[in-house]
Amino acid sequence: GTETCLKIGGYVRFQVDFDSRDAAYFGDNWDAFTRGRVDFTAKSDTELGELTGFIAIHGDASDNGATTALASAVGSGSSAFYLEEVYLQLGGFKAGTYLNWWDKGINGETDRLASSVTTRMTSIAYIYTGEAFTAGVQLDELTARDYSSLVDGQDLGIEGIVTASLGAASIDLLGAYDFANEEGAVRALVSANVGPGTLQLAGVWSSGINVYYDRAEWTIAGSYAFNATDKFTITPGVQYFANTNVDASGDFFGDDGWRAGVTAGYAITSGMSMLATVNYNDFDGSDEFWDGFVRLQRSF
Repeated sequence: GTETCLKIGGYVRFQVDFDSRDAAYFGDNWDAFTRGRVDFTAKSDTELGELTGFIAIHGDASDNGATTALASAVGSGSSAFYLEEVYLQLGGFKAGTYLNWWDKGINGETDRLASSVTTRMTSIAYIYTGEAFTAGVQLDELTARDYSSLVDGQDLGIEGIVTASLGAASIDLLGAYDFANEEGAVRALVSANVGPGTLQLAGVWSSGINVYYDRAEWTIAGSYAFNATDKFTITPGVQYFANTNVDASGDFFGDDGWRAGVTAGYAITSGMSMLATVNYNDFDGSDEFWDGFVRLQRSF
């Protein structure tokens, strides 16, 4: 009987990760874990635009009862339960703790187009959304808790994004500057419907090590999501990394590397899917290795 719409969703996930390197997971090269996610979305219309509140709660469990590496990476502390995202939004104004624009990747599970630490930040943003054009600017809190090797105390970062849809194609241009390290990064991502699937290409350039991109000085990646049937998708992908070492002043130099793999997704039935990926990694100065996962997920 109110003007507020409340939506409850989430998923239950079972996943087995593997990595050919010794002791990659709790002293072995594989690990099984489960996750439960519940999210609440409240929306209502106001004289200032649509008002939204969003809360997403994650709970992770591993085979030995310890919190998973992912849970620790997003600031869960000693508990396996954490607020994965929580924010409010009024019209184009958004504030809270949530995954930033760098979290978006290309199809498949091969690409590494964001920071190796975390893309979850406490931020304030303004986003303009048009029919074929979106633009936004965001101010991020950078903390020593999340970026202990890169940030001393509290600092700020800024992001800006422009997205345009051009019929069957779209392009994202994203830039960010890390005031703590006085370095920045830019990323372009192009997506187009080609034949029975979607072709995506992306590139990142980083002026020096920073919280937005710390993997290499520059990288290029591509994938093609081939819709074999209505339920089955195969996505091969590849990514090249140039200058992956960092010197004492925070500048990139030295070794290169690449990563290639394939991801397969199958919709078992309405609300339940299976996803599997395997990837080969070859970086100068370190041993070659394979990694990936197999996932079952029930979404609601």
